[in-house]
Amino acid sequence: MNEPVIDLTVIGAVVFDTDGVVTDTARGHAAAWKHVFDAFLRGRSTPFDIRDDYLRHVDGRPRLDGIRTFLASRGIELPEGSPDDEPGAPTVRGLGLAKDRLFMEQVDKYGVAAFPSTVALLHQLRRRGARTAAVSASLHARKLIGSAGVTHLFDLMVDGNDATLMSLPGPPDPARYLEAARRLDLPAVKVAVVVSALPGIEAGRKGGFGLVVAVRSGPATTGGDGAGAHVVVPDLGELGVTGRVLPLTS
Repeated sequence: MNEPVIDLTVIGAVVFDTDGVVTDTARGHAAAWKHVFDAFLRGRSTPFDIRDDYLRHVDGRPRLDGIRTFLASRGIELPEGSPDDEPGAPTVRGLGLAKDRLFMEQVDKYGVAAFPSTVALLHQLRRRGARTAAVSASLHARKLIGSAGVTHLFDLMVDGNDATLMSLPGPPDPARYLEAARRLDLPAVKVAVVVSALPGIEAGRKGGFGLVVAVRSGPATTGGDGAGAHVVVPDLGELGVTGRVLPLTS
């Protein structure tokens, strides 16, 4: 079977999701969500499933969208609340603040690791002339990327702060990936996106990107979970790079 590749004779830049693609933070996010949701759900519904509920309703979505989507799956609707809510208050923002506080406490205590295969791919892409960008729903994305020691491997980042300032909706809408492509000064068809969450795969398809790579491990690599992706790999170490991005000439 042929090795899946990024062909740099047709792709000029690669946009990476951060969580679960660049940084090994998905498990920390899922654990924080379970802690917060289980405390809220006690007496209301069954506990949060750290795999199925996380992948179906939360993974890859902006934090507040994930809360709304998950609670809707349980037939629960909460008031939006405000940024001044107490963390853990029974509002969308209150639950979001509790999750954010818990997750960042773990980051401050233990740090963040980057996936070695992703780092190797980033180095290879940049040696071959490709530009790279990171996209994240997190307001703390720059801190996370910095903690992982890979800031220098990206030309730019579109994070949750940019999305708020520019009113960019999150996946499955492709707006954030398209904004990264715009800043890279390339049309979407010349850009590859590398994602892990289902909303990211859908966003890549909707955005008309030249290549959508889905990093899906275990059972998620089969069935419909990779639908819309051109390439599905369990690890980026299995993704090759061919060609070279030629420098622009005047």
